[in-house]
Amino acid sequence: MACAKVISDFEVLSAGDAGRRRDWTDEEKIRIVEESLLGHRQGSATARRVGISRSLLTRWRAEYRAGRLSRIGPTFTAVTVAPDAAPVVGCEGPSPPVAAPTTESTIEIVLRNGRRMTVPASIDPKTLARLLPVVDAP
Repeated sequence: MACAKVISDFEVLSAGDAGRRRDWTDEEKIRIVEESLLGHRQGSATARRVGISRSLLTRWRAEYRAGRLSRIGPTFTAVTVAPDAAPVVGCEGPSPPVAAPTTESTIEIVLRNGRRMTVPASIDPKTLARLLPVVDAP
């Protein structure tokens, strides 16, 4: 009787191969996710081509849809508050001064997740920078 030789397709990893785990940047993840969304059944093919599991690609897709994968982080825009305009002088003399509002000025911030946040204009920028990631989380 002939003896059959069994050959398995598996790879033995040594302890020195611990660095084989890849670290993907957000830009790479976005590129891979967008490529996988291009056509019908592209998820499996894209995962195979890139060498990642379908479950990892599915997780990246969920993060992409939730807005947690971004090319840029939160940014601040410079705002300049103009002083009150000078009163208009008409035929009957200057117009009466407009009473200043008694409430403090506020700033409304629209976040990427669609939430709106209204804060006092006098808020400390460091406090706002710590607060924004918490409120912007999905």
